Amino acid sequence: MKELDMLVVGAGFAGIYQLYKAREAGLRVKVLEMGDGVGGTWFWNRYPGARCDVESLDYSYSFSRELEEEWEWSERYATQAEILRYINHVVDRFSLRPDIELNTKVVKAHFDEKANVWEVQTEAGEVYRARYLVMATGGLSVPQRPSLEGLDSFKGRWHHSARWPNEGVDFSGRKVVLIGTGSSGVQMVPVIAEQASHLTVLQRTANFSVPAHNVPFTPQALKAAKARYPERRAMGREAITGQFLNANTKTAAEMTEQEQMAELEYRWRGAGGGFRMLRTFADQMSNPETNRLVAEFARKKIHEIVKDPRKASILTPKDDLPFGGKRLSVDSNYYETFNKPHVDIVDVGAEPLVCATETGIRTTKQDIDCDDIVFATGFDALTGALKAIDLRGEGGLTIKEKWEQGPVSYLGLFISGFPNLFVVAGPGSPSVLSNMVHSIETHVDWIMRLLKHAQQHGVQRIGATQEAEDAWVQRCADEAAKTLYPKAKSWYMGDNIDGKPRLFMPFVAGVPLYRRIIEEVASNNYQGLQMS
Repeated sequence: MKELDMLVVGAGFAGIYQLYKAREAGLRVKVLEMGDGVGGTWFWNRYPGARCDVESLDYSYSFSRELEEEWEWSERYATQAEILRYINHVVDRFSLRPDIELNTKVVKAHFDEKANVWEVQTEAGEVYRARYLVMATGGLSVPQRPSLEGLDSFKGRWHHSARWPNEGVDFSGRKVVLIGTGSSGVQMVPVIAEQASHLTVLQRTANFSVPAHNVPFTPQALKAAKARYPERRAMGREAITGQFLNANTKTAAEMTEQEQMAELEYRWRGAGGGFRMLRTFADQMSNPETNRLVAEFARKKIHEIVKDPRKASILTPKDDLPFGGKRLSVDSNYYETFNKPHVDIVDVGAEPLVCATETGIRTTKQDIDCDDIVFATGFDALTGALKAIDLRGEGGLTIKEKWEQGPVSYLGLFISGFPNLFVVAGPGSPSVLSNMVHSIETHVDWIMRLLKHAQQHGVQRIGATQEAEDAWVQRCADEAAKTLYPKAKSWYMGDNIDGKPRLFMPFVAGVPLYRRIIEEVASNNYQGLQMS
């Protein structure tokens, strides 16, 4: 049995930064990671075309000016491979690797109420005891496994985007069926189409995708960007998503029709695309009329790009989907790829999947022969990783019981009934609606200040009150209700998992407000927390 001050689960961006800060504070700390490498989502998601949809200059640590200066990003939107190299560089630069235990899957974590410690067991039977347990397990880390009837009978190869083989997959000259058109599917389509003899995309629900306008960094551009890094970070901290996206402060109604169209074109083309499209108008995610204006603009763009009317119709989101209600995809030549004669798309909303066969996929209307099936079917977002562990708090309360009606938390950091446990960028925080690295640093820094306070006052148990948790859950729901997000069926709401309670999981009111709230909690003697 190993005795620690802190045990961290997960060696992605969150776990690595938590390790760095805990060691800096002199704590005995270990990180347990089930993979055979660090990187979290960037270790597992190595599918073709995988890259971040947040610009690399922002999707990076800000705690070290020297690190910012020395690391050379090659592209505006970094690939999975480059981000993984960056994370490994950080781990080695700050000598963190000795305190990271790979190939170590946590299966059980129970709170010992008498000793005020967490007892954690791994799949291999190792036991750790730690005062504090930090769940740095990531919001998108548990893939939704394929449940396609007959898959075992399929004679070809099949792969899931989140568990891609290390050696890669060669699709040259092969017929491929790709299931799913979320961000992973959107990124894979153009790359697989370059190799495959034929690619058929199966789509359940069309979502909006916007052009990334990705470009390589020139040495001059990178030097100029680094010179302004402190300013860029400061602007990001005051931006609703934790990254500066040049948001328009005017509502659509405050602009003429000509100005509206100019702004939309500017953001689709001139401003560099990506998530800037979510900031076209100040009331875009709260005013249905404004959102409809943006959605209709994007629909017209799809029909302008995709030449085949049938394909364009399938790829165009329906009128009831708010623009941005489901997470936007950020693409490079996604829609353009469907102009290639060997690339097709099937609407499985109108033509449902039936099963896999020995030679491919069967829908209610046709058999599609293929050599490979690729699943881009997403994740059990925000809750899957915690519920996959036998996690028990006070009185033996399990996390599955606690979250039976959906994930609840206080500040997205604490779960009432689970003392001395912290969730980094979990449900009830800006998390997936923000620049995750910024939100991770915000959470970890705050946790460490809390633990310093606890040490100074001889505190051994820290937990959220039920009243504080109830109030925060209601606050999150009230903020979400002011927006159009709950109007969409999305993984933000848990809609992608059968039987999962429908609840808008992130805190939607933005990074600056969230930061002010948690700072106020700290200044009010950590209001909402019981310390003993």
